[in-house]
Order: sequence, then C-alpha cells, then structure tokens
Amino acid sequence: MDYNEALNYLDSVSGLGSKLDLERISVLLEDLGNPQDRLKAIHVAGTNGKGSVCSMLRDILTAQGYKTALYTSPHLERYNERYVIGHDEISDDDFAHYMDIIKEHAEKMTEGRPTVFEQLTAMAFLYFADNDVDYAVIEVGLGGRFDATNVIKKPVLSVITSISFDHTEFLGNTLESIAFEKGGIIKPECPVVLYRQDKRVYDVIKGLCEERDSKLYYIEDEDIEIKRQNIGGTEMSVKNSLYGFDDIRLPLVGEYQIYNCLTVLLACYALNEAGVVIGRDSIVKGIENTGWNGRMEVCSKNPVVVLDGAHNPDGINMLAMSVKKYFSDKRIVLLMGVLGDKQYEKMAEEIVPMADTVVITEPDSDRALSVSGFKTVVKKYCDKVYGFESIGEAYGFAKSITGSDDVLLCAGSLYLIGRLRTIIMGGN
Repeated sequence: MDYNEALNYLDSVSGLGSKLDLERISVLLEDLGNPQDRLKAIHVAGTNGKGSVCSMLRDILTAQGYKTALYTSPHLERYNERYVIGHDEISDDDFAHYMDIIKEHAEKMTEGRPTVFEQLTAMAFLYFADNDVDYAVIEVGLGGRFDATNVIKKPVLSVITSISFDHTEFLGNTLESIAFEKGGIIKPECPVVLYRQDKRVYDVIKGLCEERDSKLYYIEDEDIEIKRQNIGGTEMSVKNSLYGFDDIRLPLVGEYQIYNCLTVLLACYALNEAGVVIGRDSIVKGIENTGWNGRMEVCSKNPVVVLDGAHNPDGINMLAMSVKKYFSDKRIVLLMGVLGDKQYEKMAEEIVPMADTVVITEPDSDRALSVSGFKTVVKKYCDKVYGFESIGEAYGFAKSITGSDDVLLCAGSLYLIGRLRTIIMGGN
C-alpha cells in the first residue's frame, strides 16, 4: 500500500460513520498487542482548547528533552498532521505502512468493522509505541467516555479543557451530562487537571474524581498581569498559591489562549508531582515555541487575514472576544461556512454583527450547510451578504473587497479552515 492507496482505503470505510463505544477498537488493539499499554499517556478532553493545550504540553515536554508524541484530530490539510513525534509529522511512507497493518487486522474482525477514527487511533498507538516515545499527548476525538482514545487504562495525567455545548446529540443537552461524558477519561488514582469552569461542570468533575480517588488540580483565583497583548501574542505574569511565572510569552493569539495556557501551567505542576520532571525554563521555552494552525492564526498582514476554526457557540464567543480585543477599530470582512448539524444560528448571532460584509461558502463536507440556507440566517444581522459555493471563489472575492487596513476573518468549520489554509499557503 502506498500513501494514495492508504487515503483511498480510508475513503472506502468512511461510510461506517461515528460510533461511540469501545468494543471494536478494544478488539483491534488486542489483536495488535495492545500498543496503548506501552505508552505513558497524557489524555486531554474538552469542548474547546484541546488542540492548543496538547500542543503546548508537547512543546514543553520536548523542550525538557523527552521524546514526545502528539495525536490530534481532525487534521486541517493532511492526515499526517495527526501523528507527530517531536515536531516531525509521520512520513507518507510510514503512514502507508502503518495503515496497511491496521487494514489487515481490521479486515479480520467479524463482529463489527472499526470506524475510520478507531482505525486512525489504533494506528497512533502502534506508531508511537513502535517509536519508543517517552510520553504521548493524546487528544480525545469526541466526548470522552466512549471515545476511541479512552482505551488508555492508566494515564500519567488527564486534562479537561473548557466544556460547553457541542455534539449534544451524542453527549446530552445539559452541561452536567456533557461534563459527565468528558469526565469519562478520569481513571482511578490518576491525577486530573481541570480548566476554570462553570460550577456545574466543576461539581460533576469533582464528584467523579472523588468517586475514583483521583486527585483534582483546579485553581480559580490567580493573579494575572498582562504586560503586552496584540496579534503577535501575549506576555504575562501569573501567580497563585502553587507557583508563579513572571516571563510567560505566549505566541498563540486569542483571549481564550490565556486560560488554555493557565491550564497547561497547572498541568506541568501536576506532572511534576507525578514524577515527570519539567523545569521552569522548559515550561517557558515550550510555551514560547508553541504554534497551533487554524486557531486565531494570522496568515497574512497586508491585509490581515485570520483563520479560526471556531465551530460551536462557545468557540465563536471566544473568537468574538478576541476580535473586540485586537480589531475593534478595523473594518471586518467575515468569510464563513458551517456544518448543518451545528448551532449555526447562535454562532451567526454572536459574530456576524461585528462584520461590515459577510461572504458565505460551503465547507468540504457532506454535512455542510448550503450557502442559501446560511444566507437566510446571516441576513438577519448584516445587510451586505454574498455567497459562493466554491471556497476558492469565496476567498478570492472576500480578499478583493478587503482593504489594506481591514481584517479578513475566516471562521467556521475546520473543513473550511483547512481548505482555506491550503489556498492561502499556495497549495491547490
């Protein structure tokens, strides 16, 4: 199997959809020798912020000298992005080789074929284990309790980022039910770090930790001093009852990234208490070197073009806060496309009034909301609305009406953001 054949194989099994349960992947991994049991894993769940937190943790552990793996989903442009050791994505040849192994074992299964995500996750565990990584940072795909990554039996640390409403058809329609599902990654006697949360979420996670005798790390009151904040990043000092940092330089842009960073600092404290040595210099250096594509990513500066994969109301709310912070005096052209199964009306209500002009397109997904369908919603909040089914045409038009002092803000589905990133960076 070569790389293109591997991609064709994934396309052939994509019709299996998403099924939340651990039976198929457990059988598949057992047939593979349970490679996940050979990994020291840091498991990260949450609604928003998972990717940024995972990336910061990877960079900090790498700065400390550990051979660190990172598994995230979905990818923006290529499947290879999901499998990173240090800062190196899996090669096309290795991707094809490991996909061939997974395919062989998956096709032997008689009681239910593993889904695409289950096979990709099994591949991550096998690839990382074969490469003898010191630590593997593993991002949950959807939920937690029944997510394919939750075959990890004893993580070094579990981290739960911001929890809000998304995937309610799978996780329930209350914060408590969603928190319970995300909290499914909490394992007996394994430490847990929790992002600053709504009290309803905190109470659920605290209860699960008490039930499973897992130490909970959670800080509500911190002294944060912002020394500089612009589209180049944030410089800040942080102090609480456990530690203090005077020299944090965070290149990730966005108000919400400050709180993701605070979660990472607390995770480093918890890891040190768990015996994973991480020095202050490595923490500072790792954060300073962190990048995360597609999240308040400034891709161009003349005019300013920003990509943000905010695809649920909470993510859009965080994006709106950042736009107010960084671009309050700028004319905003908004390029947006969403999936039909998202809360797109709430998303439009939050972000569209901030734009002078809106350009609508359709993400590369069979779940995309049509241009005409989204335009009806967007026109409630903006008079100047244009629509193009082609992402390339939409971007070309949006760029043409964005002045040198304006901001072109691209937001919505990650399927859209990935395609736009390829176009902007000179791909096809």
